[in-house]
Amino acid sequence: MSKSTTIARKGTDTPFRPRPDVELCKRGERRCERFLDAATDVFLEKGYRQTRLSDIVARAGGSMATLYRVFGDKEGLAHAIIERHMAVVAEQLQALNLSGLPPEIALRQTGESIINSILTPESVLIHRIVIGEGRDFPGLRDWFFENAVAPAQAMLTDYLKHEVDAGRLSLHSPQLASAQFFMMIFGELIIRVASGNLTVPDLTKAQEEARAAMDLFLHGALPR
Repeated sequence: MSKSTTIARKGTDTPFRPRPDVELCKRGERRCERFLDAATDVFLEKGYRQTRLSDIVARAGGSMATLYRVFGDKEGLAHAIIERHMAVVAEQLQALNLSGLPPEIALRQTGESIINSILTPESVLIHRIVIGEGRDFPGLRDWFFENAVAPAQAMLTDYLKHEVDAGRLSLHSPQLASAQFFMMIFGELIIRVASGNLTVPDLTKAQEEARAAMDLFLHGALPR
């Protein structure tokens, strides 16, 4: 991260307040990563609104002046956390090559990839901000749905449509089925995690529940 960057939606202004455009040496880049890691931890522990910048500096080390110079303020830190996490999620989605895979394997790989990504500390924090405080951050909320949720659903929609055209699946609407699949896989999990009802997610249990949801999605509930 030699320069700070902003992410914009196509055809619209970015919901992010531009962060300071600063040049960073290798040491400065490492310091920024420590600030982001510490901010993620403190936001999760205390909540976004209750966290003070001094809490983050105390956890990360460094100076308040450096934090202000690189990120601007607390909101800038939150935006940087989301930018960093979304870059990782984008790479994971691009790495999923579903073409030619049978539905059982394609859906399993998609579900496992998403489950693994949404149970990271950064993802938990992002969902808490987007869901819990989305009314106060509408630009950020809408950007998240357009740049995180929509691409994942579009990828699965394309795959399902191809399988329907090939006669291997029968779906009234691949687009609707894609949205329903993701809600079945992790809808309740995200709500519990974002609301604080589930503070320590169990990855093994989440994967087991995801497999059960995938089976229900593919085969339904009627006796076979």
